[in-house]
Amino acid sequence: QVQLVESGGGLVQAGGSLRLSCAASGRTFSDYAMGWFRQAPGKERDFVAAIKWSGGTYYADSVKGRFTISRDNAKNTVYLQMNSLKPEDTAVYYCAASHNWAGALNSEYDYWGQGTQVTVSS
Repeated sequence: QVQLVESGGGLVQAGGSLRLSCAASGRTFSDYAMGWFRQAPGKERDFVAAIKWSGGTYYADSVKGRFTISRDNAKNTVYLQMNSLKPEDTAVYYCAASHNWAGALNSEYDYWGQGTQVTVSS
């Protein structure tokens, strides 16, 4: 079992920045690929970014160039730096862990956090 706890969400104006954190516990963090997803009200959960065990990254086109995913295996934490935020980035953001590389496939992730709300005002 892996437990994931997100933090760092909040209210920010358009053009601002936030950094989300996801702390993992329970198993060897470095064994897992990690992903960030988001879900806006009334919409499906969408892929945002993912990072491999080696640090290789993959992004949704909608966030490429604005968001950066990173991980610190010594701290068992994955981060999502979000810059140039837009109102359409408003959503609950979830982190997820996958023992195999899952990329953008949310159905392939094994563990999920409870989510953190990000609200971007115009």
